[in-house]
Amino acid sequence: MIYENDIRRDTVTMVAHQMLIAARTAPKGRGRDTIIAAMATEEERHQIAEKMEQIASRENMAFFARDAANLRMSDALILLGTRVDPLGLKYCGYCGFDGCGAKNGHPAIPCAFNLTDLGIALGSAVAVASQYHVDNRIMYSAGRSALDLGLFEEGVSVIFAIPLSVSSKSPYFDR
Repeated sequence: MIYENDIRRDTVTMVAHQMLIAARTAPKGRGRDTIIAAMATEEERHQIAEKMEQIASRENMAFFARDAANLRMSDALILLGTRVDPLGLKYCGYCGFDGCGAKNGHPAIPCAFNLTDLGIALGSAVAVASQYHVDNRIMYSAGRSALDLGLFEEGVSVIFAIPLSVSSKSPYFDR
């Protein structure tokens, strides 16, 4: 007999892989893809959880420690980020500047379209997890910690994380 416990890790990994594909194929502004998508290794998950605990202590942000505990109970972790790459629109201003020309003088400020594309990719990814009944939660805290660790290529300025769990009770509910 093959028991659920015997296939859990492989199944969560398969779902994570499909989430990465969903993020890649999500619609993008002007068809320009600035999304970086990856699945963290077990070692990277541990590093991220440690960084989250450090930030919780240093910045007095208790939810980072709570989320680190949730991450430690997770079976997998998806990381989705975006590079800052303005779309070159003459008339926009959604980032707070008059247009991309003015925004380009402030490279650390994200383009609103890049962030919107990231949000759509996150939604597409968690929809896949939901279709397979894999518990998940989009986490700023784990993404910010991954960014601080420099886990993505240079130029990625925003990362969100999606931990995945298959257990009798979701670690992300009633936190």
